[in-house]
Amino acid sequence: MAGRIEDYALIGDLETAALVGRDGAIDWMCLPRFDSPACFAALLGGEENGRWRIAPADGSSRLCDHRSYRGDTLILDTVWQTADGAVRVTDFMPPRQGIPRVVRLVEGLAGRVEMCGELRLRFLNGRVLPWSRGVDPRTVAAVAGPDSVLLSCDRFPLCDDDDACFSVSNSCIRSQFTISAGQRRAFVLDWSPSHLPSNPRGDTTELLAETQEFWEKWTAKCTYQGPWRETVIRSLITLKALIYAPTGGMVAAVTTSLPECLGGEQNWDYRFCWLRDSTFTLSCLLRTGYRDEAVAWRNWLARAVAGEPDDLQPMYGVSGQRRLPEKPAGWLDGYEGSRPVRLGNAAADHLQLDVYGEVLNTMYAAVRAGVPVDHHMWRVVRSLMDHLEQHWQEPDVGLWEVRGPTRHFVHSRIMSWVAADRALRMARIAGLRSSAERWRVMRQAIHDEVCREGWDAEQHSFVQSYGSSRIDASALLLPKLGFLPPDDPRVHGTLSAVARTLGDHGFLRRYTDGGREGAFLVCSLWFADALMAIGRREEADEVFERVLDARNDVGLLSEEWDPVAHRQLGNTPQAFSHVGLVNTAFALHGTRHGARR
Repeated sequence: MAGRIEDYALIGDLETAALVGRDGAIDWMCLPRFDSPACFAALLGGEENGRWRIAPADGSSRLCDHRSYRGDTLILDTVWQTADGAVRVTDFMPPRQGIPRVVRLVEGLAGRVEMCGELRLRFLNGRVLPWSRGVDPRTVAAVAGPDSVLLSCDRFPLCDDDDACFSVSNSCIRSQFTISAGQRRAFVLDWSPSHLPSNPRGDTTELLAETQEFWEKWTAKCTYQGPWRETVIRSLITLKALIYAPTGGMVAAVTTSLPECLGGEQNWDYRFCWLRDSTFTLSCLLRTGYRDEAVAWRNWLARAVAGEPDDLQPMYGVSGQRRLPEKPAGWLDGYEGSRPVRLGNAAADHLQLDVYGEVLNTMYAAVRAGVPVDHHMWRVVRSLMDHLEQHWQEPDVGLWEVRGPTRHFVHSRIMSWVAADRALRMARIAGLRSSAERWRVMRQAIHDEVCREGWDAEQHSFVQSYGSSRIDASALLLPKLGFLPPDDPRVHGTLSAVARTLGDHGFLRRYTDGGREGAFLVCSLWFADALMAIGRREEADEVFERVLDARNDVGLLSEEWDPVAHRQLGNTPQAFSHVGLVNTAFALHGTRHGARR
C-alpha cells in the first residue's frame, strides 16, 4: 500500500517530478514530462504498478528516522538508524539538460547496514512491463514501446561478489549490498526515447554539486525577509519545481487522482495549468523577486488563450495544448481504493466565465509591475471583452467546476466585473479609450446585479449562486478583488457567515453541502487575508499558523486537509496552496517590494 499523502517529498528537474516516500520508495513519476504517462504508479495501485525503493533490508515497510531537504534546495536527504549502523539516501533530479535523470546516492554514516533495492518499471501509467537486460557490469537497460531506461551504478557490478548481489528479471531489478561508514554507492536512472541512444550519466558528485548550486543561486533571489522566511522559500522552491521550464506554464500538482475524500469518486488529474491560478501566481512570483518566472507565466498565458474568445478554457496543457480528454485507468485500484483513477480532465471543456476575469486581472497585474502590454496583448484584451460583453449573463459551472447543471455563480459574475474593471484600468494606462464607456456600463450593471441577486439578507452574506442559500468561500475574495471595500458591512457579514457555516476545526471547506471532502487549504488562507484586510490581525495569524501546521515534515501542502483524521487529501504538492501561503505571508507581514522586519 502507498504511504499517506503527507509521507511524500518532492524532487524534480523543472520538466517533471517524482514523489519519494518515507519508506525510501519513489511511488510516482511521469516521464519525460509532468503530463506524460507514469513509469512509477504504485501511488495509485500497488508495487506491481511500478516503484523504485532503496532502504535498509531489515524491514520491508520500515519508515525513515529523519529526512529533510538540503538547505534551500530540492535535494532530499533521508536517514535510517538501524541496530547495525546508520545510512543516508540522497535523492535529486539535476535540472534538465537533455534527458530526465534521477540520482540516488547511498552513504554509510555509521557501522554497517544491509541495504536492499528494488526497481519495478511499469510504463504507460503502471500498465506495461518492459524487457530488462544487463548491458555491462554496471548498467541495466529496460525498454517497452517508446520508453527506454538505463539504470547505472558506481562501484557496483552486476555479477555476484563479496560485496553485492544484483539480479535482473523482467518484473524486477533487485540489489542487495552492505554499506559501511564512509562508503557510497550511486544509482542513476536515465530515460530516453527507445529509438535513441541514452547519454552517459556523468559524474554523480558533479551532478550533486551543480544541482545544489542551481537551487542556492535561485533561492538567493528571494526578496521576502519577514517572519516564516524559510517557509516562504520552501513554498517558492516547490512552485519553481511545478513550472514546466520550456514554456513557463505551472501545473496545479504533479499527481492525478489523489482523492478529495478517501474512497470517493472526486479524483481528478491536476497535471495541467489552470487559469484560475494565474493572477495569484503572478503576484506571488513578482512580489518575491522572481520576475523572469512571472514574465514566462504571463507569456504562457498569452499563448494559451490566443484564438477565438469563445474557445477560452479553464485549463490547458503545459505547452498550451487544448485537448485534455479524460479517461479512466481501470487497471489501477486507486489511492486507498478511491476510484476511478482519471487520466486527463474533462473540465477543460467546461464553460467557466470566471477565467475571463482571471486572464485580464493577470494582464493588469503584469502592467502594474512594469511588464508592457504589446499590440498582441491589447488585441487579446479587446477580443475577450467583446465576447464577455455578450455572454457575462449566462450560467456556467463556476470556480470549483461543479459537475451538473450550470448556474449563475456569484464568483463568476464578480470575475466578469473584474474583467471590465481591469480592462478599464489598462485602457487608461495605454491611452485607449474607444471602448471605455461600454465597459464602464457593463461593470456597473454586473455590480448592481450581484449585490441584488447574490446577496442573502437572512444570512447577511453573499451566496454561491443566484437563488441558492449555499455559502461559498470564494466570497472571501471580495475585498482582495476590489469588488467591495474591506469596511463594507456586507464584507463583514460574509466573513461571519463563512466562518459560521464552513468552519471545520479551525479550517474552511469550500462551500456548504460539499460532501465528505476535506477542508480546502487555500480557502483558509483567503480567510486569513480577509481577516487581515478588516483589521483582525491576531485571528489572521492564528488561521495562518494552523495552515502551516498542516504541512508535512518537509514543508509540503496538498490541496486539502482532513482536520479530524489529521491527514492531507487531494493532489500534491498543490500549487494553489503554496501560492496562497506565500501571498498570505505578504498580506500579514510584507509589502509589494519586500517584507517588514
